[in-house]
Amino acid sequence: MNEPDVELVLRCLDGDSDACRDFVRLYQRMIFSLCYRMLGNHEDAEDAAQESLVRALRGLSGWDRTRPLKPWLLAIAANRCRTSLMKRSRQPFTTDFAREPEQAERGSDRIAWGEELELALDQLKPEHRECFLLFHQHDLNCSEVGEVLGCPEGTVKTWLHRARRQMAEFLRRRGIVVEPSYDL
Repeated sequence: MNEPDVELVLRCLDGDSDACRDFVRLYQRMIFSLCYRMLGNHEDAEDAAQESLVRALRGLSGWDRTRPLKPWLLAIAANRCRTSLMKRSRQPFTTDFAREPEQAERGSDRIAWGEELELALDQLKPEHRECFLLFHQHDLNCSEVGEVLGCPEGTVKTWLHRARRQMAEFLRRRGIVVEPSYDL
């Protein structure tokens, strides 16, 4: 267990407002990043991240100190995002046009690699995207990702495989060469 995490949590539980500010400062970028990737909207991500941090601070007494803090925090954030996505899906959505992903063009107008990855991520099922991001962006191992998502480690491995395969196929269709042996 990471001693600085435990010490910071204990200070927060003792009501140390400086420790609470430090806690938020330390974890806000990580939590916002996950929320933004899951929700795809800056304002919604800010709201979900703020709610997640408030819930985490209120629930610190329930954190099991024998387990890493990061997966526990990311699980709170992921749950907030899922709730937000469920609420969003219940709201009526109308638009005058259907938006298609931009096609990458050859030469100087080519969309940047990062944007291509974003488009590929957007094509994934939500649970595959979340799994991929927790593993690759937040550096959680398969067991920790399973804890965050509430699923077995074998499911995590399957979802990671499917996400990589789908992203590689999407990128190939857009004219980006992905080596078969390295499918992301």
